[in-house]
Amino acid sequence: MDFNMKKLASDAGIFFTRAVQFTEEKFGQAEKTELDAHFENLLARADSTKNWTEKILRQTEVLLQPNPSARVEEFLYEKLDRKVPSRVTNGELLAQYMAEAASELGPTTPYGKTLIKVAEAEKRLGAAERDFIHTASINFLTPLRNFLEGDWKTISKERRLLQNRRLDLDACKARLKKAKAAEAKATCEGDTVPDFQETRPRNYILSASASALWNDEVDKAEQELRVAQTEFDRQAEVTRLLLEGISSTHVNHLRCLHEFVESQTTYYAQCYRHMLDLQKQLGRFPGTFVGTTEPASPPLSSTSPTTTAATMPVGPSVAGLAPPGEAALCLEEVTPPASGTRKARVLYDYEAADSSELALLADELITVYSLPGMDPDWLIGERGNKKGKVPVTYLELLS
Repeated sequence: MDFNMKKLASDAGIFFTRAVQFTEEKFGQAEKTELDAHFENLLARADSTKNWTEKILRQTEVLLQPNPSARVEEFLYEKLDRKVPSRVTNGELLAQYMAEAASELGPTTPYGKTLIKVAEAEKRLGAAERDFIHTASINFLTPLRNFLEGDWKTISKERRLLQNRRLDLDACKARLKKAKAAEAKATCEGDTVPDFQETRPRNYILSASASALWNDEVDKAEQELRVAQTEFDRQAEVTRLLLEGISSTHVNHLRCLHEFVESQTTYYAQCYRHMLDLQKQLGRFPGTFVGTTEPASPPLSSTSPTTTAATMPVGPSVAGLAPPGEAALCLEEVTPPASGTRKARVLYDYEAADSSELALLADELITVYSLPGMDPDWLIGERGNKKGKVPVTYLELLS
């Protein structure tokens, strides 16, 4: 192998000079060229963008795939440029177990029929989850990962090169400063005319020669400084352009974030519809714990956060579904109809949203009735001297 010893020695000398300059700066023994405030702000914004992009990327990966072993496996497949094998989602696996249980326990029994229906719903939920993960990975994770593995690596490389150019520039400044100081000292010594009777002429000749040598050294240091300054300015401009491109990165990530929200909204809307369909289907089988009146499917925009987060059957929001006239209903003036009151058992705890509703406790018995023009998903409930609106889906009508 052919080694270029001159180049190797030159690179070693440059590396040593930079190391000395960096060490002296850390100990406060050398001056450091400071970047302007705008450049420092660009650097700070770039570092912040990189750090938060990494955190958002990692946490989104956790959201899409909570299993750390599966994430490591997918990472290894990506590094090896191999296709990630298809993996069954938790909902699809649950659907498989339920279908097998129904087949063994009896698909014609009420329990078996319910298992089959729930299994079908869980399978649809699993398919929706798979589509959501695929869409989010392409539209959101991939652009973030491309920034970290592409643009940010380029920025980091140019920043390191700028740091080396600055160290070279400051080393040249220090070298020129020392050369000028030595030249001034030699000039002062050489300007003194010697007394040839008391001093030796040789000292005067040596001083003049040293002054000439330091003068050449100053010229050489100034030339090196001009070259170093030019290279530093050129590299600073390249780095500045890359850092200003972070604004375009923010715009791109903003678009990807909107697409991620859209895909997540679609996913949860599909899950909501699948569960509403399942709830209606379960109401057609005897022995299931739902009210006699099937709940209407409310629009997504009118569902309250408490309702959508419930794990029990969903009760519609009063503000979104009640007729305009019903909101002004004065419960103190409402009297039960002569006929049509029924007893109902409360299935689940219900917290009243406002003073017009009646809070419920599971397994308690209340009297319920309906009024003309009232929303069919709601009834008037009475417990002692208290009355208020109650959702039908939280009740089992007894008589």
